[in-house]
Amino acid sequence: MTKYSKIALCALVIGAFTLTSCSKSDSTPAPTASIYSRLGGTTLVDDPDNSDPAVKIEAGRLAYRKVVNTTIGLIVADVQSNASGNLGAHFAPLLGEVGAGNTTNLAELVDNLTDFFSFNTGGTNAVNVYSGLDMATAHNPALNTRMGVKATTANYTKFEGYVGAAAVQNGVAANTQLYTDIVAVLESLRPTIVQQ
Repeated sequence: MTKYSKIALCALVIGAFTLTSCSKSDSTPAPTASIYSRLGGTTLVDDPDNSDPAVKIEAGRLAYRKVVNTTIGLIVADVQSNASGNLGAHFAPLLGEVGAGNTTNLAELVDNLTDFFSFNTGGTNAVNVYSGLDMATAHNPALNTRMGVKATTANYTKFEGYVGAAAVQNGVAANTQLYTDIVAVLESLRPTIVQQ
């Protein structure tokens, strides 16, 4: 082979390799953004719970807080309707306090749940640090007096349904990948939370 033929052959091989490499990387799907990011992420927005317009909240955190508040409202409505299989026994200590006018622990529950879900689904800023109990301890009444009874599979399924309904009420369509990913997070917690 002549010197020019070898150079041309090398150039052809290198060119083919480069084009093949580019086409492979171009066809690789971009990684899916975190749930937190898809809920609005770190974009600062007005906090509807604060009258000071200078106070902002991350959109992802606000989305979770809205879902948590709506979920709690659905659970309370279920308990008040005295529906079969309601979750009142789980939240008896908290519901008793709220009924007596003490909402301190309710506010703490909302903050803890918001922190937990924000932190564990991509909220990495300091505002989203979860410092509550681990899930096994938090849901064991022998270790946490804030929990009324241990959860059964049926209880957890009902709770998960309330979270799903709350997500839909707050703009997460049920037929989306985001909704499916949120349910997957809840399902990943089932083995730890269901203790009966």
